[in-house]
Amino acid sequence: MTAIVGGLWDSMLGEGRGWWITSTSDSHRHYTDGGSDFWPGEYSKTYVKAERTYEDVLDGLRHGRVFVTLGDLVSELDVVAQSPDGRRRAEIGGRLRVPRGSDVTVVIRLRDPARANFGGRRPDVTRVDLIRGEMTGPVADRTTDRNPSVRVERRFGPRDWVREGERISMTFTLRNVTAATYLRVRGTGGTELEPNPDPPGEDPWSDLRFYANPVFIDVE
Repeated sequence: MTAIVGGLWDSMLGEGRGWWITSTSDSHRHYTDGGSDFWPGEYSKTYVKAERTYEDVLDGLRHGRVFVTLGDLVSELDVVAQSPDGRRRAEIGGRLRVPRGSDVTVVIRLRDPARANFGGRRPDVTRVDLIRGEMTGPVADRTTDRNPSVRVERRFGPRDWVREGERISMTFTLRNVTAATYLRVRGTGGTELEPNPDPPGEDPWSDLRFYANPVFIDVE
């Protein structure tokens, strides 16, 4: 439901809902004991931008200041949408309001850690996708689970970003924004353009991804 571009999650976001994703670490039987689960945080992680207090962590979860990652593919992620002059800006989970027809600059920064993850691997980010969808309000058919307006606006690879050690940054400008829009970012350490269902027995450490909650753009 998260992986499909224009799927259920995008259907919710297209209605203007703050429908936030988190990553689960439900564990019943660890793989070292003959099961197929990981310890919480060993493989799947939820990062919340917050002060180190219970109250602010909960506030960050409620307001979507969250990105999720598998296998420590990234350890930091910031997505900022701003007016060209930088005076108006919004981050993950936030809302940016701009005059109709404005350009919007998107700055993506992440950290691709050099240390080994719990699987003993040192994965590298190979691609980052900027995904864009329109917000058209509540739909008449409440069973709708698609948002046909959603598309991958830009795919970034190593030639498209600036790398300084573990830190990677990239910039893209949306021209002439005339409708309420949202942006979300995902990334992978693989080569699939779209995530495919995992075949039985696939090595989970070989197919790592991350997802950020959206930034909403309202026009006035």
